[in-house]
Amino acid sequence: MKPSRKFEDLVELISILRVECPWDRKQTHHSIKDNLIEEAYEAVEAIDNEDMEELQKELGDLLLHVVFQTKMASETDHFEIGDVIYSISEKLIRRHPHVFGNTVADEENQVAANWEAIKLDEGRESILDGVPKHLPGLIRAQRMQEKAANVGFDWTEWKLAWHKLNEEIDEWREAVENQTAKEQQEEFGDLLFSLVNVGRLIGLNAEDAIRGANKKFTHRFQHIEKSLKNKNRSIVDASLEEMDQLWDEAKSKSRNESDS
Repeated sequence: MKPSRKFEDLVELISILRVECPWDRKQTHHSIKDNLIEEAYEAVEAIDNEDMEELQKELGDLLLHVVFQTKMASETDHFEIGDVIYSISEKLIRRHPHVFGNTVADEENQVAANWEAIKLDEGRESILDGVPKHLPGLIRAQRMQEKAANVGFDWTEWKLAWHKLNEEIDEWREAVENQTAKEQQEEFGDLLFSLVNVGRLIGLNAEDAIRGANKKFTHRFQHIEKSLKNKNRSIVDASLEEMDQLWDEAKSKSRNESDS
């Protein structure tokens, strides 16, 4: 078999692997579910890096998992790839009545409000039911806030949310100084949630922001390690003052690179 650009050839390829390859034959829906999540994050990383060549590959990996999961489902007569395609096509048509029906929605917020109303009509008991519980905390917080905002439950401007953020900072500080660890944890969660809210209202994405901060920390910390290694020293033997100096060096270097 040779590589192909045709979707049906990919489906056939997966079918062959399920029969001929011992590893592929052994897999179940549960055994590769974490791989699906991993591939999604690798695609996100390619997007963040603006690496279109890598994104092409990672989207291929995601498509592989869609076809693989569907193939396993077809083996137990639950559904096949045509059912998956029909399901998403039907949903998109049903949830876009302003495109395929008589509903009028000229603004993005009208589309979002209609979308949430349609999902409630489909049987969901809450606007928040569609936010997966296993999402990373910052993503889930932002998605819940967005969904609530879609039906009008939102601050009218970011400055009002900023006041709430300051209240949460004061409450967390009070908890740190005078309350139990459980109460401190709860107040810290409220603070993070409010911080996500302020960022959302001014157009920022909390998960993107923390990923950027993590990347920055990794780059600067690894500069410390590399600098010490070049001096034949281990980081465990370095003083805090020395590490701070190297941290500032990395910080200055990154700023100069950004300016150039």
